Amino acid sequence: MNIHQYAVVHPDAVIGKDVQIGPFVTIDANVEIGDGTIIDSGAVVRSGARVGKNCHIHSNAVVGDIPQDLKFQGEDTIAVIGDNTVIREFVTIHRGTASRGKTVIGDNCLIMAYCHVAHDCVVGNHVIMSNAAQLAGEVEVADWAIIGGGALVHQFTHIGCHVMIQGGALVNKDIPPYCMAARYPIAYEGVNKVGLHRRGYTSEQIDAIADVYRTIYDSGLNITQSLEAVDKLTASPERDVIVNFVKGSTRGIVRKP
Repeated sequence: MNIHQYAVVHPDAVIGKDVQIGPFVTIDANVEIGDGTIIDSGAVVRSGARVGKNCHIHSNAVVGDIPQDLKFQGEDTIAVIGDNTVIREFVTIHRGTASRGKTVIGDNCLIMAYCHVAHDCVVGNHVIMSNAAQLAGEVEVADWAIIGGGALVHQFTHIGCHVMIQGGALVNKDIPPYCMAARYPIAYEGVNKVGLHRRGYTSEQIDAIADVYRTIYDSGLNITQSLEAVDKLTASPERDVIVNFVKGSTRGIVRKP
């Protein structure tokens, strides 16, 4: 453990092995920091933060501060950061409210400078949030999603796995898995083929995903009818992921331009 003499670390904080804490860092009570994590100068880790192993919290980031939610009454909640996650400069991550009790960011994520993750959000593994992307309260982001710089995501919105969202987008509808989303208003822009190839999906799997979305978006059917038609396509895990996402959407999924 290497704690700089000008850091302020509460004696009740649980600090793992080989943690490096820079000057002017503040770590409150009721905080846990995993082995091998680096916390750079000026970062603040508030009560309720649970930071995993081998993370890197850069200068002036704030993890675990209280929610910007008028319903919050000081309840005991947490903010969880998974292993190997990088949090860049001036990121703000707020802990949960009574609604879910915690805000969660998964393993191997990259949260770039000036991003905000609000109360009760759930962010999966391998997610990238580019500079200044903003998640409002109770947003859910699935594994391997990429959110472009400056994107604004409305509260309660769900973003599926392997999604790519254009920088500067205003996201007020659910974005189904494996899609690209862009334009104003936000719209379906096709399957994220490049991202899927990079992550080991075969051409056959990607073609099957595209078949599902052609049925949903190009058949002229409404959502209920198109899902019935999708059920007649060749079964695959990817098809089921899409169908379950669409059926579970409460905000409604993004449409074509």
